[in-house]
Amino acid sequence: MTTKPRAKKFRIRRSPAAEGAESEAARPQAVDPADGAGRQAQPAPAAAAPAEPAEPAAAEAGPAPLSGMVSSPRETSMETDIDAIRQEGLTGRQLRLARRMAQKHNLSATSDFEAVRMLRERGIDPFQRTNMLELVVPQNKAQPSGAPPAPGTVQLPQTIPAAKTTLPAAELSPLERRNREIQEIQRDIARRRRRKLTMLATRLAFFVMLPTLAAGIYFYAIATPMYSSKSEFLVLKADSAASGMGGLLSGTQFATSQDSIAVQSYLMSKEAMLRLDREAGFKAHFTQDWLDPIQRLESDPTNEEAYATYSRNVKIGYDPTEGVVRMEVSAADPEVAAEFSRKLISYAQQKVNNLSQQKRADQMSEAEAALHDAEAQRRAAQEQLVVLQQQGSVLDPEGVVASLRQQISTFEIQLEEKRLELAALLDNTRPNRAKVSGAEADIKRLEAVIANLNNRMVDASAGENSLASLRIQIQMAQADLATRDLMLQSALQQVETTRLEANRQVRYLTTAVEPVASDEPAYPRKFENTVLAFLIFSGIYLMCSLTASILREQVSS
Repeated sequence: MTTKPRAKKFRIRRSPAAEGAESEAARPQAVDPADGAGRQAQPAPAAAAPAEPAEPAAAEAGPAPLSGMVSSPRETSMETDIDAIRQEGLTGRQLRLARRMAQKHNLSATSDFEAVRMLRERGIDPFQRTNMLELVVPQNKAQPSGAPPAPGTVQLPQTIPAAKTTLPAAELSPLERRNREIQEIQRDIARRRRRKLTMLATRLAFFVMLPTLAAGIYFYAIATPMYSSKSEFLVLKADSAASGMGGLLSGTQFATSQDSIAVQSYLMSKEAMLRLDREAGFKAHFTQDWLDPIQRLESDPTNEEAYATYSRNVKIGYDPTEGVVRMEVSAADPEVAAEFSRKLISYAQQKVNNLSQQKRADQMSEAEAALHDAEAQRRAAQEQLVVLQQQGSVLDPEGVVASLRQQISTFEIQLEEKRLELAALLDNTRPNRAKVSGAEADIKRLEAVIANLNNRMVDASAGENSLASLRIQIQMAQADLATRDLMLQSALQQVETTRLEANRQVRYLTTAVEPVASDEPAYPRKFENTVLAFLIFSGIYLMCSLTASILREQVSS
């Protein structure tokens, strides 16, 4: 069996300079992202390396040999490695870094891909970060910038400044352009967000934090401690046996609510402040030099300034559910605070007494005036009756007239009897003349007496000064006197009723809790006041910000 002679591969040897130029021409121009503004990196010319000596072709029997240079197995494997490196898709920046690394290690590479291969053969990774940092070497300060490089100095490729760019920028794809625009928008948003956050923090620090800090410094370090004295008192009504709705309300707080409110208003008035200043020196206490400037009064303050301090340091409240008046007095000295509280309670007690005394005086004065009027009218009626009785010289004209009438009736009866007796005597055939004469004489005398009495009756009933007229006047005077008696009795009863009602109107001020000097200051409440100041300043800032935002939106719309 015959074997065919195997054909050998022959490759025409090219010069190293031509091969390097071909590799540079075949390599795509990549945009260096580190150059900035899309500037294209300019590759430096590859250093010429000495050509390797060609291996003699081994003579082998066979057909007629071809003309040209034959590639050695080493060159064939090197070409295969370079093809594999090309297929890795390395960027222009990575290839330039590999060429610089090869020049640093004195490797004669004819192309960038060969530089990668030669570095890998020596076990050097040209793309490792530590190896890349080794390429950064300080420039020779002694050598001028425009002078040619010294012999033996490695000349690395340099970037061209943006002002000297003469090449057109590489065209970006729509996707890259969109990504770049998105990144720019994101950077702009982040920059604006940081700026707004900085401005917000500055405004909060200026309008909220600094005032709150100032308030906290005042409350913790400057404010004078104030001591408070608390007390409670009630305005009670006198016990009485009332009935009806008055009895239902007499024992509750609703019966004295008006008096309690009146006492509260009096204690919070300027009158009470002036009286407290006269008797206890309220202004002198709050004008002392060791008080802090905010709570201290100026020397010789006005009543309005003193009253503002009084209203701030004297707090009085009325609880309608319990009927209790609670009072809290604050001062820089605990004993002074207790003294002020006791003085105000005494003022309230005097005010309650004056209120009830005025009510009782008004009611009693009216009742007593009515009683005096009734007594005067009764006395006048009685005097009128006496005068009438004295004018007629008869104490009882009616009795006189009744007596006359009784006498006339008696004599008329006797006259009738005598007439009957005379008729009986005359009925005899021979009457006794003496008896008849006596009976006739008696009849005449009785008739004369009756006529006289009738004349007296007529005289008493006729004329202005007659007994009848006098009797009528006396009866009217007696009736008027009886009426005045009834009126006097009613006035007396009214006086007694008013006195009882006035006694029920008496009010008493009972102190339930006596004022006591405190051992620890109650004001200022440092933490609570600081937090309250923070909330107030925050609310003011929030309202101003919302108002400004609304106005800005209205103007821009």
